[in-house]
Amino acid sequence: MPRTQVNKAHKSRFTSKSTRHAHKTSKIDKGRITKPQRNLVKGTRAARLQHSKQIRDEKRASLLKEKRVASGSSCPPRVIVLFGLSSSVDLSLLARDLLTLSGADNTKVAGNTIAFPTFRLRTSVLQARHGDLLSCIEMAKVADLIAFVVSASSLCNEDGPIDSFGSQCLSVLRAMGLPSTTVMIRDLPDDVKKRHDVKKICSSIISPELPEDCKYFLADTQEELRKFMWLFKEQHLSFPHWRAQRPYLISHEIDVEPDVDDPGKCSLILSGYVRTHSYSVNQLVHVSGAGDFQLGKIEVLKDPFPLSERSNYDSMDSDDTNYRKVICALLPDPMKAEALLVENVPDPLAGEQTWPTEAEMAEADAKNKERKILKKKAIPRGTSDYQAAWITEDTDEDDDHSESNDDEGEGMVLDTADDECSGKQGYDYSDLDEEPASGKDVEDETEPDMTTADDENWTTEQIKAEMEKVKEEHAEDEEFPDEVETPLDVPAKKRFAKYRGLKSFRTSSWDPKESLPQEYGRIFAFDNFSRTQKYALAKVLERDQDSLGESVPAGSYVRLHIKQVPKDIVSKVCSLSERLPVVASGLLPHESKMSVLHFSIRKSDSYEAPIKSKESLIFHVGFRQFLARPIFSSDDMNCDKHKMEKFLHSGRFSIASVYAPICFPPLPLIVLKSQEGMEPAVAAFGSLRCVDPDRIILKKIILSGYPQRVTKLKASVRFMFHNPDDVRWFKPVELWTKCGRRGRIKEPVGTHGSMKCVFNGVVQQHDTVCMSLYKRVYPKWPENRYLISDPSH
Repeated sequence: MPRTQVNKAHKSRFTSKSTRHAHKTSKIDKGRITKPQRNLVKGTRAARLQHSKQIRDEKRASLLKEKRVASGSSCPPRVIVLFGLSSSVDLSLLARDLLTLSGADNTKVAGNTIAFPTFRLRTSVLQARHGDLLSCIEMAKVADLIAFVVSASSLCNEDGPIDSFGSQCLSVLRAMGLPSTTVMIRDLPDDVKKRHDVKKICSSIISPELPEDCKYFLADTQEELRKFMWLFKEQHLSFPHWRAQRPYLISHEIDVEPDVDDPGKCSLILSGYVRTHSYSVNQLVHVSGAGDFQLGKIEVLKDPFPLSERSNYDSMDSDDTNYRKVICALLPDPMKAEALLVENVPDPLAGEQTWPTEAEMAEADAKNKERKILKKKAIPRGTSDYQAAWITEDTDEDDDHSESNDDEGEGMVLDTADDECSGKQGYDYSDLDEEPASGKDVEDETEPDMTTADDENWTTEQIKAEMEKVKEEHAEDEEFPDEVETPLDVPAKKRFAKYRGLKSFRTSSWDPKESLPQEYGRIFAFDNFSRTQKYALAKVLERDQDSLGESVPAGSYVRLHIKQVPKDIVSKVCSLSERLPVVASGLLPHESKMSVLHFSIRKSDSYEAPIKSKESLIFHVGFRQFLARPIFSSDDMNCDKHKMEKFLHSGRFSIASVYAPICFPPLPLIVLKSQEGMEPAVAAFGSLRCVDPDRIILKKIILSGYPQRVTKLKASVRFMFHNPDDVRWFKPVELWTKCGRRGRIKEPVGTHGSMKCVFNGVVQQHDTVCMSLYKRVYPKWPENRYLISDPSH
């Protein structure tokens, strides 16, 4: 048989040497060569792969730990808030069906909390009252799951499954940050096909208003509710970020203990489960709507709703007070307990002028002599002090220039971008504390406390007249912003003594520590706010790993003894607890101290009434709710100065600055406005921007005049001022016209305030001459910080 031809294999040019000599290696040696040795990764790539593997392992471990904690016996009961999207929904019937779902003898039910040993789940069911906005907001703050309940019968109504109050609450909850959500559909028909058709119709109507991952459940029968509970047990719940940073407690029971030392105060005792993080006995606590307080002690009690059947059986057969048995008690350490420091105590002698030394007096005399020498010389315009020192001969100047030098010595000094101290010289400090003699002060137009001091005694006609007046001011501010009229009976340099001119609003300097109000002596400021925030958040994690026995871990059933609470506040808290949960949240370091907070805010589309600066509003910031009187300003990103706004205009974001307790962002903001004889209305939404007392907010006013005679670049302007002294005082400030011309004041004309002006172009006869003046403004200090302590609410 002929031999088969075997051709020589093609020798590749790029074949490696090991491949070419593979036929020379024996089979035993080939087995010794392993793939890990050939494909071994070395260097930085191996380090990156190892780091990625560590991150994956840490995430997997944290998820497993979270799942064990959420489904274990140490997990506090999950809070389900039932929220009816329309008034036709019966929430009480659904809550009863959920609480009696098991029907077994070993199911422990007390109030709105239930323990299911069969489901290995504990839950609390809360009902948000339809029409009570405050109750809905407070319940949404502590909800682990918001169950929006829809009635199938409401599809036939004109409003549909969501009425006006339901849509308003949905917008508020979205602004706060929604936790996990679901939709439960009730009152379905008996036919199976019709039930699924109605479910599709409801989901198509409601889905645009809710998150994409929201699930829909039928909730009429026991089987459907049992299916919901099984899925709810396995569901991974999401929480707002701001709530995951602070420990809090939802009160199951409220008790009061009188204070022996102070008869006007008592101890408020709240019992409930610790949630999110460990609760330290040395930290401060905030009771929603009541204020900040210290803890007297923390008592760890026996769990009243255990998941174990044996423990449940023991607790049911024993005395009813058995679950109130104290396991251990934690007392605060006087050396480590945080002080309840709200306001700083200013030193009235901190700004006192000390007696100068002899060296300082000699230096001042030398400077005065130099100034006298310079005043004797005729220095050209624009010459600096250094250049003036080289001038040895007198310079002849015209009469106009000599007159201008005399006038500038008496007038307001203009702030420029190069001279930082010129603004301080422009004030007539003798007039700062004097009230203007005119009946109506432009400065006080934005201060409602001057006009509403006796509003409690007003009649209905007076209230309507005041509302119409505010609406007219709002419309005028939109059409003619910042324009004011110079008073006839008061000199302008006295009326506008606190104002100054700026060469450039963006580049001119303004000292943030200059002429601060007395309220700034009561607040606190940070050298480095971001570093303080990192320290405060690290303190929370440090308490979670506390090994000294100063903290109670999350999931424990405790009794908080909140000391030194006024009795009138305790009575109001007890009455409010009947319709909404009382929440005691732990405060981070420094969160009880007052400072200047700035919020990014936008007016609600549904609120039509004007919102004025320095008007009393209700702020909901995280777990806190307090009264504030903000001022609104523009948000200029590339400037260190910001222009004040008299009203909060709709359609754009503004910055609201308030005196309030320190908070660490991110935190959502809900602004409510109280109405006469009605529930508070949602006025605006926003979020916390920063805590910065040095943010400069300037109020701008525009004085306007009209050309009388125009000759090329010169014009005679009247009606801006009413006497020649005011013209000389405001002479350094630059003028501008609405048609784009720039100019300056040359000299006064006559005795009625007319003046000669020079411009950089021809001024039209119909043009308007304007002058911009600025002064720094501050928020108003609130009389009552919290809603419960305010007698008008």
